[in-house]
Amino acid sequence: MRKPLVAALIALAIAGAGAAPAVAAPVSEAPAAVSRTSAQPVADTKAAASPTLQAVTLAGTVSLSNCSGSLVRFPNSLDTDPALVLTNGHCLETGFPAPGQVIVNRASSRTFGLLNSAGTRVATLRASKIAYSTMTDTDATVYQLTSTYATIRSSYGISALTVQDTHPTAGTAITVASGYWKRLYSCNIDAFVYRIEEGDWTWTDSVRYTSACQTIGGTSGSPVVDQATGKVVAVNNTGNEDGESCTVNNPCEIDASGNVTVRQGINYAQQTYQFPACFTTRNQLNLSAAGCALPKP
Repeated sequence: MRKPLVAALIALAIAGAGAAPAVAAPVSEAPAAVSRTSAQPVADTKAAASPTLQAVTLAGTVSLSNCSGSLVRFPNSLDTDPALVLTNGHCLETGFPAPGQVIVNRASSRTFGLLNSAGTRVATLRASKIAYSTMTDTDATVYQLTSTYATIRSSYGISALTVQDTHPTAGTAITVASGYWKRLYSCNIDAFVYRIEEGDWTWTDSVRYTSACQTIGGTSGSPVVDQATGKVVAVNNTGNEDGESCTVNNPCEIDASGNVTVRQGINYAQQTYQFPACFTTRNQLNLSAAGCALPKP
């Protein structure tokens, strides 16, 4: 999760797609690739062919100072609700949440670059607070914005991506859409991992990609989009770079019996179907709501 951006750039230069895990770029680095990239998003040259791939674009994705993210809504969100941005817990501007730490309703004025389908930055959105952030069981941050969905759509023509409220299935064709790099990675959900450990952090029921999704530093927080439905099913977060076991940038898989497996070059995401039940009236976090199973403070 801490791989320097310079290493990601080297990986891109060497391999075109890179073998680095999907980690945050340093907060001090501006997303230079955004200013250098043409208006058209770059499709991963190793992407799996799919007749529905063209339905997934960069519209609704956002670029952060060190990560990727997306403008999201839940099935019951209203157009008049304050909009939300989804990214990783390890992309939080104040640093990685500690194991077991859950942050809720903390003031934030972080900004996000909103992209259209071609990857052009059309607006700067601003947070009013960190609604939820953790790296325990999952790796996610949800920001509440100062703008509503209706305002964003009427002003910029961009609609939020909808977060699916049911567990995805293995074999699903997916696209990881990076707002930081303006890049699309296409592959399939290979399987769901009982437990992943990376350094001091543990995540459960994680999405493992097939090998075509060679995500790199800066793609952290990218939405994982079901190509058939256009809905967000996970948030991209890590991968095993060096073949080490359970270290930072080298997550390991642990099954229900405690067996450890290392898959060098394979990348992962954390599911998001748990979130809709925890955001109720006016998109406000309610960790006591029926069906809400997210970790609590």
